[in-house]
Amino acid sequence: MALCEETGRGLGLSVEVRQTDDEAEMVGWIHGAADGKTPVVLNPAAFTHYSYALRDAISQRTAPLIEVHISNPYAREEFRHTSVVAAVASGTIAGFGFQSYVLALRAIAEGGS
Repeated sequence: MALCEETGRGLGLSVEVRQTDDEAEMVGWIHGAADGKTPVVLNPAAFTHYSYALRDAISQRTAPLIEVHISNPYAREEFRHTSVVAAVASGTIAGFGFQSYVLALRAIAEGGS
């Protein structure tokens, strides 16, 4: 969390870190970000593979949304190779550990869509 906040400050971004295991809460946050035209860095975790509710919320985005994974899903079990989020995200960064978040924040700061 501190890494994201420090990186954001260094890039001139205001960063708010949130975590939930509640799909409905996450969908609500995504809708709020869309309403506010707020860029999002999202690690959808297990929701990556099956949450069509999350996918639908992301598809309504009005600002960049970058899907992030600490590990590389393609280096893991076969069922993790499918992301229902990737097609509606601006981009995906995976496999670089916590540095994946730093890379995503840099992409947003540099105008990544």
